[in-house]
Amino acid sequence: MDSSWHFRRLDASDAPALHALEKACFTLPWSEEQCRAAFGSAAFAAFGLEGADGLAAYISVYFTADEVEVLNLAVSPELRRRGVGYRLLGLALRTAAKMGMQKAVLEVRVGNAPARNLYERHHFTVVGKRPRYYADTGEDALIYARSLTAPDTEKGKDFA
Repeated sequence: MDSSWHFRRLDASDAPALHALEKACFTLPWSEEQCRAAFGSAAFAAFGLEGADGLAAYISVYFTADEVEVLNLAVSPELRRRGVGYRLLGLALRTAAKMGMQKAVLEVRVGNAPARNLYERHHFTVVGKRPRYYADTGEDALIYARSLTAPDTEKGKDFA
């Protein structure tokens, strides 16, 4: 990644780009309207990595009183395995910790080894399972969680 890339908080005007990335990355992508509607919730936030060709990666989350839930993390296929997802997840976790969130949670397909590795590198651990969670394949989802209040988290050492 070169210096022409920048991270920013996304808004409803980014819905077409989010939808395009969703289609490139997921078997059950959000529609453009679903992407746009999500920004109508005060609890929803999305952060992206943008370059000369537009949005290349994004992470979306829900914030509750003391918890952040990672909804989606999408990286353009040609940028995978370059640390982009790691940096995006770190940004979201750091933001949540600064907002006073105590915990982060997410669900991931049992068979998605690259995503599971990413989350485990950020100190998420498996805390549960949702049988047949994914409608397209019937695959189970693993529930991951981690604390955001550990001393190293507060200093930012735990995040990219």
